[in-house]
Amino acid sequence: MASAPNHLNPYLHGIYAPTRDEATARDLPVIGEIPKDLCGAYFRNGPNPAVPPKGLHHWFDGDGMIHGVWFENGRARYANRYVRTLDFVEERAGATPMPGIFERAELRDGRKTVYKDTANTDLVFHDGRLLALWYVSGQPVSVDAATLETIGYETFGGKLPGNVSAHSKVDPVTGEFVFFDYSLYEPKMAFGTVSRDRRLTHFQEIDLPGPRLPHDMGMTENYVILHDLPVVFTESAIRERMWRIHVADQPTRFGVVPRPHNGKGAGAPRWFEFPTCYIYHVINAWEEGDEVVMAACKMVPNGFAPDPALGPYAAMTTVLALRAKPFIWRMNMKTGEGREVQLDDRLSEFPVVDFRRQGRKSLFSYHVVMDDHVEQRYSGLLKYVLSTGDAIAHEFPKGVFGSEPAFAPREGAAAEDDGYVVTFVTDAQNGASEALVIDARNFSGPPLARVQLPRRVPAGFHGCWAPGSEIKPL
Repeated sequence: MASAPNHLNPYLHGIYAPTRDEATARDLPVIGEIPKDLCGAYFRNGPNPAVPPKGLHHWFDGDGMIHGVWFENGRARYANRYVRTLDFVEERAGATPMPGIFERAELRDGRKTVYKDTANTDLVFHDGRLLALWYVSGQPVSVDAATLETIGYETFGGKLPGNVSAHSKVDPVTGEFVFFDYSLYEPKMAFGTVSRDRRLTHFQEIDLPGPRLPHDMGMTENYVILHDLPVVFTESAIRERMWRIHVADQPTRFGVVPRPHNGKGAGAPRWFEFPTCYIYHVINAWEEGDEVVMAACKMVPNGFAPDPALGPYAAMTTVLALRAKPFIWRMNMKTGEGREVQLDDRLSEFPVVDFRRQGRKSLFSYHVVMDDHVEQRYSGLLKYVLSTGDAIAHEFPKGVFGSEPAFAPREGAAAEDDGYVVTFVTDAQNGASEALVIDARNFSGPPLARVQLPRRVPAGFHGCWAPGSEIKPL
């Protein structure tokens, strides 16, 4: 294979350059003071190529690495570890790698995935463990939330029929893990339910008009909301099994499917049509009377033209320049009416809510602010009031860029925003990284604590919070 011009790939350099060594550190130095009632861990996943790529490299192809910081009794410790997927282990042993996003998809014997499965996108905390998930419907990898050591693939008692996409959800009341899956080059989607103790209790396939590329899903107390979006593979891509997409002339559809409860099976989806749009990330979803409500960040044109100086990476860089605004969709299960309302005109993405409110109506959400730059850079945070669209900003210093945050409830807190917002930031000039602890009720104020990290945390994808009382050392 000829060497690719990876010196032109912005997602291999600067704040995106990989940190390849794994480390563990205790009693981290702190500027400020870590609150004594902050107990638990903040984790963030992201792409981190273990060896320099030889061929064309997409940001999504990087090996998954999790960075974690644990808080207890006003002190903090840190660790970072690669997610040891089958592809990661086999490549280190010299096997031929599975294809990346720029290559033709390949179905190998015994594999459920057709691209390199990196487990680099999302993290879900379920039954005391982390699940590392990949956007292109990969195999879920179970990770020890106390050490970040890989436990192995999670098959839910050997019953998992296919794959699990990133942005599957955990119901904070039932403890269930609700997931979705999709077949890249086949006209179907699926969702499933896993019990609190990791047993598959439901799996259902949904027929679609054609292959789809959803990125997220919604979950309420009684429903799952599946996304049939108009960004799809071209006809030639489907024939050749290549990653080439376009915006189809078709509406956005949300399929509202009843969740199985109390021994009752799920029903067929009820589809609601809306104007054409694409959604990467759902804020939250809930029910109000006869309405199923979903808040999400709706993509808007980013205004960037491909830069010829980036060579083969021009199109990738432009597509990755996320620009989105918060919207709410209301779907009336009685009348079939659907309504779409914009919450705010500011650009924000990577939204999170208090994990205790997942699937229930939430008052607040926390988003990253997208820097006005073609590369994905997060220059601050916004705390939204979802009922009004009002927001409070927390700005990072110039040249410092952050990660998707997580909300950490104060120990013993009942109110939704009684706690802390935790995130990683990295200084683009010197590469120094910190974990910030921000008072959620004094959001625009300076961080309560800036925890100095022993390794640079490259820009990456999604994070989560794990309460200390629920982490199960293995």
